[in-house]
Amino acid sequence: MKIVLMGNPNVGKSVIFTRLTGVNVIVSNYPGTTVEFTRGTMRFKGQKTELTDLPGTYTLEPTSRAEKVATKMLQEADLVINVADATNLERNLNLTLQLIERGKPLVVALNMWDDAKHRGIKIDPQKLQKLLGVPIIPTVGLTGEGIKELVSSLEKGSSRKPTSRAREERWVRIGEIVRQCQSLTHRHHTFLETVGDLTVKPLTGLPIALVTIYLIFKAIRFMGENLIERLFDPLFEGLWIPLIMNLSSLLGSSGFFHDVLIGKLISGEIDFVQSFGLLTTGLYVPIAMVLPYAFSFYLVLGILEDLGYLPRLAILIDSLMHKVGLHGFASIPMILGIGCNVPGALATRVLDTERERFIAATLMAIAVPCTAQIAMIIGLLGKQPLQLTAVFGSLSLVWIGLGMLLNRVLKGESPEIFVEISPYRVPYWNAVAKKLWMRVREFLGTAIPMVLLGVLFMSILYSLGIIDWVAAVTAPVVTGLLGLPKEAVSALIIGFLRKDVAVGMLAPLNLSAGQLVIACVVLAMYFPCVATFAVLIKELGIKDMFKSTLIMLISALMVGTILNFIF
Repeated sequence: MKIVLMGNPNVGKSVIFTRLTGVNVIVSNYPGTTVEFTRGTMRFKGQKTELTDLPGTYTLEPTSRAEKVATKMLQEADLVINVADATNLERNLNLTLQLIERGKPLVVALNMWDDAKHRGIKIDPQKLQKLLGVPIIPTVGLTGEGIKELVSSLEKGSSRKPTSRAREERWVRIGEIVRQCQSLTHRHHTFLETVGDLTVKPLTGLPIALVTIYLIFKAIRFMGENLIERLFDPLFEGLWIPLIMNLSSLLGSSGFFHDVLIGKLISGEIDFVQSFGLLTTGLYVPIAMVLPYAFSFYLVLGILEDLGYLPRLAILIDSLMHKVGLHGFASIPMILGIGCNVPGALATRVLDTERERFIAATLMAIAVPCTAQIAMIIGLLGKQPLQLTAVFGSLSLVWIGLGMLLNRVLKGESPEIFVEISPYRVPYWNAVAKKLWMRVREFLGTAIPMVLLGVLFMSILYSLGIIDWVAAVTAPVVTGLLGLPKEAVSALIIGFLRKDVAVGMLAPLNLSAGQLVIACVVLAMYFPCVATFAVLIKELGIKDMFKSTLIMLISALMVGTILNFIF
């Protein structure tokens, strides 16, 4: 089935097209002309359907080459979506009536509906639908409002017998329709409408988004750090350590089972980060290190969802995300990933297809360091702004370049996500609390078992000496291609558990400024921490996680080698 979009120039037709088709589109010239049209695919009645964005035209009585092409391509269409400008109803109805006269199955998207309301233009869509005899769907292409309803209405676009109407008679009819369906009043924007406009338009929305994201990070870090310092650390240090130390004594303070359950004793004491036992590191990492930040993120996320800001943030960066085969909502895993990659990995499920989830998860794991790692990098390179810029600049370039490459290489669809833009409203706190509890419960049910399995696996490898063997085997690569001393291998291995701790291990190695940049970038890229790795296996599956891991290792090696050559 062939569906075409048709409308006057500058009515938001291309935006509607993007909303319906997503990112996989082809721009072509009509044979024998330089007139461009865009073709993509969408889902209709459960099947892949071709959608074509025809050149803008005012009439089906062509007066230009573009209008001739649009009229000719209309003949091949099975269904027409007529995009009309709600702020210029009279002018747009001329083309609408001509399309009705052609007898093609037709649905009208009354676009720029928000702008019409702001100007005091009131249109009765039900009355207009009754007078025209075709479905009328108010839409806002910029925000996605009404797009879901537009798709649902396509099956209602029934065919009619072709009719003919003289031009003068048609304009008389248009005048009658407008008088019955439209009224004009003077009104000012409400405060919330003004805020809504400011936060969705790029010129004002992007600065507001940057300030909002900064405040989000400050709030999450404040809550997370206080939960760790005032609640979780005292619980583990005051209650858990004495129990584990007694168990350690019963097991003889060493041996295979001791190392698996409790891990290595550091100077005769338990170190929850370095001991690497099931009952020490295995519980401490997900509960005391990750959960406080995950709890804080989920709380803020729930408030932003109910407030109505997240869809607007998604729209602001939608264009950038399209370049890497994603959509604006992929910003949520990226933003969450900066705080902690674990909730970022869990958030990839907001995306519709496996292809999108794979791209988003891979890009996040490779080029989005968590807050703890960022803090350690800043602490290590804070007095060297050039090197600090080199680290985060390299990761940004990797995110964009690798994303564009994956978008080209990976086959599959990235269908547009229909974003419902609700007005700003005060959050309903009972709903926020309920969502918070559901998300925390799911996180605990997923993260703790996966982290325990990861720690168990690593503990066995340590006990069997396999980790030491890996360090010896990889040392030539680390020193030869990356230009790092062999002592840095230990940091890379520890990075699988905690990236921030691994960055801290670089400090006593007396690395040069260039080596510090290389080490920090490679640590960020080469592999996710064990908690993120475990969650990604569940979200992507073993097969896709293996592919993602391979991409991470190859990318980290290539970027590290290039940086070694530069420095």
